[in-house]
Amino acid sequence: MNIALPVIGALGAILLFLLATASANSELFAQHYPLLVGINGVAAIALLAPIIVQLRRLKREYRQRVFGSRLKYRLVVMLALMAVVPGVLIYGVSMLFAVKSIDSWFDVRVDRALEGGLNLGRNVLDSLEVELLTKGHDMAFALSDTPNSGPRLLNRLREQAGVQSLTLLSPSGNVLANSSSELDNLLPPTPSSSQLRQARTSRGTSAIEGDADNGLTLRVLVPVAGYELGAELRILQLIQPVPDAIASSADAVAAAYRDYQSLQLARGGLKRIYTLTLTFTLLVALFAAVALAFFLAERLARPLLILAEGTQAVAAGDFTPRAAWKSHDELGVLTRSFSDMTRQLDDARSEAGRHQAYLESVLANLSAGVLAFDAEFRLQAANRGASTILNDDLATLGNAPLQEWERHQALANVVIESFRERGAEWQLQFEFEGTDGVPQTLLLRGSTLPESGDGGYVVVFDDISQLISAQRSIAWGEVARRLAHEIKNPLTPIRLAAERLHIKLAERLDVAGRDMLDRSIATIVNQVDALKHMVNDFRDFAKTPPPVLAPLDLNDLVRELFQLYEADAALLHADLTPLPPALADSSQMRQVLHNLIKNAREALTEHPPASGLPRVTVATRREERRAVLTVSDNGPGFGAQILPRACEPYVTSKTKGTGLGLAIVRKIIDDHKGELRLANRESGGAEVTIRLPLAA
Repeated sequence: MNIALPVIGALGAILLFLLATASANSELFAQHYPLLVGINGVAAIALLAPIIVQLRRLKREYRQRVFGSRLKYRLVVMLALMAVVPGVLIYGVSMLFAVKSIDSWFDVRVDRALEGGLNLGRNVLDSLEVELLTKGHDMAFALSDTPNSGPRLLNRLREQAGVQSLTLLSPSGNVLANSSSELDNLLPPTPSSSQLRQARTSRGTSAIEGDADNGLTLRVLVPVAGYELGAELRILQLIQPVPDAIASSADAVAAAYRDYQSLQLARGGLKRIYTLTLTFTLLVALFAAVALAFFLAERLARPLLILAEGTQAVAAGDFTPRAAWKSHDELGVLTRSFSDMTRQLDDARSEAGRHQAYLESVLANLSAGVLAFDAEFRLQAANRGASTILNDDLATLGNAPLQEWERHQALANVVIESFRERGAEWQLQFEFEGTDGVPQTLLLRGSTLPESGDGGYVVVFDDISQLISAQRSIAWGEVARRLAHEIKNPLTPIRLAAERLHIKLAERLDVAGRDMLDRSIATIVNQVDALKHMVNDFRDFAKTPPPVLAPLDLNDLVRELFQLYEADAALLHADLTPLPPALADSSQMRQVLHNLIKNAREALTEHPPASGLPRVTVATRREERRAVLTVSDNGPGFGAQILPRACEPYVTSKTKGTGLGLAIVRKIIDDHKGELRLANRESGGAEVTIRLPLAA
């Protein structure tokens, strides 16, 4: 299109020039005007075709609300009006001027002037002709009285009359005598037989011969009567040239009059010619102007559209650099500047994105929970630690205010009240029941954001439940060491003293007294043994040796331990999944697994399931870089008050338990850098999950 339009426009200009030239040249018009009109019509149609295509495309884009179509439409309309309005105005003035000019050619005064000039020329020639005819009659009368009309008489008469040539002819046209002022022409021009016949039958005849180019000549033929009765009739011929000025003026007037008459006959045709020429000129010019308007609109709109699209993209957050308009004008400079600006914004956003990603990575990998709220306590950001601690997907809370968090109502109330009562900075310890029913202890820290950043609040919290449990375990370990030291020392003397009393007193008492003594001594010994057993448990809890870590196949360990419980084969079930070796101490893990199975068996013995057979399931599976060991049963499960402190010493629901089993298990798992989780199954029963790191 960019190539075709200039070519068609240049061709149309050439054709219009030829058409205008043909309109001013009658010969060229007569030969080639119809062909030029046809070619100009084809050129106009050739220009109209791409304009129609561009208009239809612009209309389709306008209806489809294509971006930039409205701007292009306005540019096309304005540029087209800038060309069409002056063109139509010039066309109207030119048409009026041409028609008025043609009409002015045929004014009545011009017509009368030409007719008057033509009549004047005719009158002058007629007067010359009458004057020469009169001279001829006078000469004929003079000759009629003279019997001998020789050259001398003719010369005298010619000189007296002032004519160029005087010839006396016989009725048949033979020259009888001749007198001429031109010495080059010896013989005069003889008249035709018809002229001789007309001269004989009338008093004389006259004629104008020749043309304006070769000169006009007056010829007069007058009959000369004979002197004697019955003499032969003679013809006197007078030839006088018309003056050149009179001849040329008369011919010019006659030619002008003929041209004027021909133009008057072609008056309507001239109007049509000029109208057609101007119309084709207007059409070609207007079509070329509209095509040029499309071209210029495209050229002007493209850089503006680049800027508009870039502005919308920047507003939408897309800072991709835009293609610059390759030109040296202000639009090119503007698009290049905009492209540089978007590139700088993109670099700045990338840098800010890297900083933000770094901060988000830091926040996401923090074990502490971070919650950010706006001024109306609507959640704006939360890290992964917060979702992990609260055991909830905080993204599902949406834009709900903090006071409408139904699943965490207690936490929401504490946070809102703390900001209202304690001010911009505060810290407190808060205990609540989690979503899974397990009590949690959080250390909350609150801070108010500056008003320059639209304000808001930040809450940072840590789950210190494990820390408190660890502190209790440390305290219990210290207590266990002291108890083991203080209690174990007097147990042996007490037992020896009781046995000595039995030896010394048994022979001195009667049967009833001896029985009571035996029972008393047995009670003392049994209680001393029980105290020794408890002291040994305290010792094991306080002085668990460090684990010797090595690759351990948990599935083999489970199978090996199940062989020790052959009597309980109906009770125990294994759900083992192939997994890589874990990094653990085999003897301590055997003790852990033994304690968990023992606790499950004792719980099922004391509280059988309401339906179905008692069942203890040991399962293994893999989670990323950890091996998972699960021991579950279908018994009563952990009590609500027992579950959060089940791993603390002397916390148990069994009638004969010391509560040190799970405490020892927790200490062993902590020494393995593993994770221990206690929970109640949804279908009923307890579930203990152990996660250990895999061996490299």
